[in-house]
Amino acid sequence: MIRLSIYLLCFSAFLGAHAEDSVNADRMASMDEMLWAEEVEGAQALAWVRKHSDRSLADLQADPRYQGLESDAKEILTSQERIPYGSVRDGFVYNFWQDATHVRGLWRRTPVDQYANEEPEWETVLDLDQLAKDEGKNWVFKGAQSFKPKGSDHYMYLISLSDGGKDAVVNREFEMASKSFIEDGFETPEAKQDAAWLDRNTVLIATDWGEGSLTDSGYPMIVKRWERGTPLETAVELFRGQQTDVGVSPLVIEFEDGTVVPCAVESDTFFTSTYWHFSEDGNSVEWPLPQKSDFEGLYQDWMLIALREDWIPKGQDIALKAGDLCAFDFRAFWESGILPEVSLVFRPQKTQAVNRVAITKGAALLSINENVTSKLLRLERSGSDWAHDEIRLPGEGTAYVVFADKNEDSVFVGYDDFLTPDSVLKYDAKSGDVASLKKIPEKFEADGLVVEQHFVSSKDGTAVPYFIVRKQEIPFNGSTPTLLYGYGGFQISMRPHYRATVGKLWLENGGAYVLANIRGGGEFGPDWHQAGLKTHRQRIYDDFIAIAEDLIERKVTRPDKLGIMGGSNGGLLMGVMLNQRPDLWNAVVVQVPLLDMLRYHLLLAGASWVDEYGSPEQPEERAFLEKISPVHNFAPKEKKYPTPFFVTSTKDDRVHPGHARKMGALFEEAGLPFYYYENIDGGHSAAANQVERAKRIALEYTYLMKQLF
Repeated sequence: MIRLSIYLLCFSAFLGAHAEDSVNADRMASMDEMLWAEEVEGAQALAWVRKHSDRSLADLQADPRYQGLESDAKEILTSQERIPYGSVRDGFVYNFWQDATHVRGLWRRTPVDQYANEEPEWETVLDLDQLAKDEGKNWVFKGAQSFKPKGSDHYMYLISLSDGGKDAVVNREFEMASKSFIEDGFETPEAKQDAAWLDRNTVLIATDWGEGSLTDSGYPMIVKRWERGTPLETAVELFRGQQTDVGVSPLVIEFEDGTVVPCAVESDTFFTSTYWHFSEDGNSVEWPLPQKSDFEGLYQDWMLIALREDWIPKGQDIALKAGDLCAFDFRAFWESGILPEVSLVFRPQKTQAVNRVAITKGAALLSINENVTSKLLRLERSGSDWAHDEIRLPGEGTAYVVFADKNEDSVFVGYDDFLTPDSVLKYDAKSGDVASLKKIPEKFEADGLVVEQHFVSSKDGTAVPYFIVRKQEIPFNGSTPTLLYGYGGFQISMRPHYRATVGKLWLENGGAYVLANIRGGGEFGPDWHQAGLKTHRQRIYDDFIAIAEDLIERKVTRPDKLGIMGGSNGGLLMGVMLNQRPDLWNAVVVQVPLLDMLRYHLLLAGASWVDEYGSPEQPEERAFLEKISPVHNFAPKEKKYPTPFFVTSTKDDRVHPGHARKMGALFEEAGLPFYYYENIDGGHSAAANQVERAKRIALEYTYLMKQLF
């Protein structure tokens, strides 16, 4: 959960003058008066939310374009013509499916040999709509963790359920034979938690154990061993981290011979981790890895590690670089406690970056970026030497391993690009063949559309890429409504994808879509991300501004026709752009944002992000945060602001809804127009199901059309 809880955030710049501005006493005092916004379900806060959500909904839904946009979005999101992505277990493909009839969704399965059929025969395993009705909960499916015990022919399952889409979940053991929850099986109370099967009767679990068991970020810091048939409170402590950690998660590693090893991952910060494994007598052994590294999997008992910093293994004559993929014989280390020879598996070039490794029976697959598009490589080991062969893909887009498992022969690879709908390819690890398995029909009219990649020089001279999708025959006189999307954080790459709602609701209506590959992301590896950390974050905002200015200079669009959008970390980017360059855009969609950067570390999971943004408790870092914090740099008497649209969720237990509330309240206080929508459910996605998601998307594009068309 800790590693997967990634947040989108964005920035901008105000003609270079912003760097000398600082937070004044009046602004600090006014923000202190807005602490009511941090009471998630406080009476004053919810009254404000209802007032402005109702007002905004009435305005946007009255627009004659809204109903058509919502209908198109709902049709796409609930269509039967979607790929049922799935995982293979015991000869079945398991899939979670939502549509207009099954709003909360079905967990279902079909035999592997039927999966390629146009209409497989699906068998319902768990009906979330019925379960929610029976139990009086707004259940959101958060996944099923499977485990095949040594010597067993069948998998066991722990299902994670969230009430309303929160990160906090309950885990409940599920039996496939009866398709029901086990009455006296493993079951946990609601919490932000992680669990991992050790054997058929034992689970490793990190959860809220009571006072003193959570980190400052609100995540578990204690891993315990829990035996079947015993109360959760009697679980035996295996590992305890520090309160200052982001969190601690359990991990179980299995060798080729079936031996399982209990482990723990201590996330010291958001980007640094310490890994441990435990002997039968309970002794803990720390893995001799650099803190900025990621465990990618175990292949033929060799541990694959992606490096985020340079590393010279102690006592060895090898110099590894940030971005490298390396490996060593983990079995030998487990038995001896001595780090064996570390070998280089893959070193990316300047235009490349390692994404992830997937392990299947008889193969290890490596996905990489190549100038932001994808390549997929098969890794081969001969002793300590490694080779890689490229796997043929349909085009220059985005490829990713949908499913691979060391216990299964099937490998599913997803592929799409801006104009090519999603498809699933089946990769044969024995022959190396790639065959089309499933694909969806086009969801929008792509004829006449072109995709281009451009590079623009940022303020410091760095070449920054971006993609533009547009009609080939646009006039280049600045008249094209253009939507620029950005993220720029947490080493998350923004890659070409088939965005059906963007195509149908925006491109078909004559808009252009631009995807920014600004620093802070992972498009070109760790250095691209780390260039924008903490007090260097203005580089990210300068990159985004440079792209906007390039679009205007090339007369694709002009400021009154240019809109921007970003969520989470991208929402921060939007807030910064509002302040630094309000002259550049006429629409700003601010989704589930961070906007109060002097208190973000005190709200929900905020403390986990200080390694990305810097800490308000450190003088130098606070001084920078004061210069860019959106709520503290709001200056309505000095700047002419476009009308923004703030989108958040009451149930978001990752990024606090108080951020969006505060910024909206500042606009209200200044008498400036703004739109605001806070969904009661939905968690960090601001939508708990596809119907709610369609509504949110339709509201956003109605707003964009009102502002830009």
